[in-house]
Amino acid sequence: MAFQDYKPWLGISGSRWIGLDNFERIFRYDEATQAIINTLIIAVSKIIVGIIVPIVMAILLSELRNVGIKKSVQTLVYLPHFLSWVTVAGLMINILGLDGGINQMLTRIFDIAPIYFLGDPDLFRFTVVVSDVWKSFGFGMIVYLATIAGINPSYYEAAEIDGATRRQQILYVTLPSMLPMIIVISTLSLGNILDAGFDQVFNLYNPLVYSTGDIIDTYVYRSSLLNGQYGFGTAVGLFKSGISLILIVVSYRLAYKYANYKIF
Repeated sequence: MAFQDYKPWLGISGSRWIGLDNFERIFRYDEATQAIINTLIIAVSKIIVGIIVPIVMAILLSELRNVGIKKSVQTLVYLPHFLSWVTVAGLMINILGLDGGINQMLTRIFDIAPIYFLGDPDLFRFTVVVSDVWKSFGFGMIVYLATIAGINPSYYEAAEIDGATRRQQILYVTLPSMLPMIIVISTLSLGNILDAGFDQVFNLYNPLVYSTGDIIDTYVYRSSLLNGQYGFGTAVGLFKSGISLILIVVSYRLAYKYANYKIF
């Protein structure tokens, strides 16, 4: 279909073959090019913030001595991971709307005019990244907490004998011990660099923010299923899949080289 002017009533065998025309159109159409740029910006931002926040939270949580508080916080931050984006998007629309709780607080306490977080192109990407991190960082935090729990206690004992403070122990014992896992997760995340999260963006975006919020997946959905350009939509999807496959292979090689991580 990606190499045809596909017509549903003609099928694959009856549709006209047009070679690479659909792929050339990806870079001729401003909307398609902008969707690729938006995808890269959102996906890279998610990867960077989604790595830093779980590391910081895992270290802070590991420093807590009260087991009850530690388990309670761990459960609370992990719960959003189980919510669907349909549910989360509904909550966000109500909270971040012009009459939502955030704007009411800004208006009453700080006397600031209501801000349309989900309708302002300049704020949409920020909102998407922050909401994604809030929903998913609990899972990553669990992984890093398990890594910290596996560090040999004798390392910390030796550091204390040498007079290292808690901050120095984190810098010279905890972080270096976490480094292999950080490398694995970071390199494997490269495979998702063209996956900005269809479920999230589709449930949050609107025509007002297409310029900064339209990603490859939502563009394919609109161009193929809604506008009937099935061949072009399939070409965009195939282009994304090909690039993702290359990135996954590269990230796997990097993880194997720098962290000795391998699946088989």
